[in-house]
Amino acid sequence: MKIELSTENTGFKNWFGGSVLIKLGLIGFLTIILLIPSSMIQDLITERQNRQGEVMREISDKWSGSQLIQGPVLVLPYKTTIFREDPTTGKSTGGEILTNIYILPESLNIESKANPELLHRGIFDAVVYNSKIKVKGKFSALELIKSNIDPAMIQWDKAKVAIGLSDLKGLKNNPIIRLGNKNYEVEPDLTSLKLFSNNLIILPNLIKGKNTALDFSFVLDLRGSEKLSFLHLGKNTTVKIKGEWNNPSFTGRYLPDERSVSGNAFSATWKMPYYNRPYPQQWMEENTILNKPDTMTNGKHNSDNPAVFGVDFLLPVDQYQKTTRAAKYAILIILLSFLSLFFTELLNKRNIHFLQYVLIGAAMTIYYTLLLALSEQMGFNMAYLLASAATIGLIGTFICSLLKNRKAALLFAGILSTFYGFIFVILQLQDMALLVESVGLFLIIAILMYLSQKISLEQKNEQEPNTGV
Repeated sequence: MKIELSTENTGFKNWFGGSVLIKLGLIGFLTIILLIPSSMIQDLITERQNRQGEVMREISDKWSGSQLIQGPVLVLPYKTTIFREDPTTGKSTGGEILTNIYILPESLNIESKANPELLHRGIFDAVVYNSKIKVKGKFSALELIKSNIDPAMIQWDKAKVAIGLSDLKGLKNNPIIRLGNKNYEVEPDLTSLKLFSNNLIILPNLIKGKNTALDFSFVLDLRGSEKLSFLHLGKNTTVKIKGEWNNPSFTGRYLPDERSVSGNAFSATWKMPYYNRPYPQQWMEENTILNKPDTMTNGKHNSDNPAVFGVDFLLPVDQYQKTTRAAKYAILIILLSFLSLFFTELLNKRNIHFLQYVLIGAAMTIYYTLLLALSEQMGFNMAYLLASAATIGLIGTFICSLLKNRKAALLFAGILSTFYGFIFVILQLQDMALLVESVGLFLIIAILMYLSQKISLEQKNEQEPNTGV
């Protein structure tokens, strides 16, 4: 049984009273209604992106999380006397408390080689890496006069050298720290020291030399995921990092002085004096926290410490970010397509029923779920090409059957191809995206204004009788 929906031109008398304004109003209403499924699709994209974040966290939990290299810091326990006044008697009584003297490196030189790779779980990917980090430098000499330190109150036999890592699970072996001319094996700190979130310490007995101007060096054989960061602690800090990855993002407050990204490799060098460092070279406090525990967002460690810098190993293509950006243009594409279709039916003097507008709008909305599903399997660019071709082909064939005019259908398919191609170009741009988008929309509006003028004239010519003699 065939249901007839009249598409013959009768001066628009068969379509909701024949009013062009009513038809445009209903097209606008339909466009607004389609905001609901478009919003649901964006929620679906966010849900899939969050799922990717969950997979990243699961992989990081088994492999190792983002790594932040902190230290070393020399810690000297120090006895000092404080006086407290008794509020009832007014007398002052003295007592000894144990505090710490913290000394940062005079020079800190770090060389790192990172080898990132992709781990797969289902359709999701996560970036992990193996790295070898060589650290060397020298601690500053102990300053006594300005700090008013009594050398006799320093507990040299309980000195500590502390380093910190974000995730101790990433250590492949037990590091050895060379301090002065002796080697020491690190051990986890089980005391109340809060210097870093995860402290590894050595306990050198400095009572013989009573000297802090000591050279140090150690090597970390480390693995982590997504990000490798460092803490600017030296009076002069130099960090060199290189690796085989073509999409690094340099993060933190300090950008590298030298950087190179070519092919599948990158290198970067930071050289920083202590003027930009938020720590003094030496200070005294009972318990210092140099770096608070990082927050987690989508499986990544995020630090608010201004002294943290490093490199983030980005995925080569983030299909969810691009699909989200494409979906934000959904209503714009649907509205422009409806207007183009409206002008097409006016020029061809054939009506398209409201239900058929609904079906075309549904096809253009489902396009984004198709794009999302394909991009998870084959990457964004190929998915965009296939989803666009399928949608344009479907709508073009549908218009051809409605208007009984192959040229008009091909013209409308060309218009849709232009719209989707325009959005694809915008998605590939960064700095010029807003300019290209604004110019493109201006040209589209100008074309629609020109077409509307021609249609108005044609209608006028048809309605006015020929009064020529």
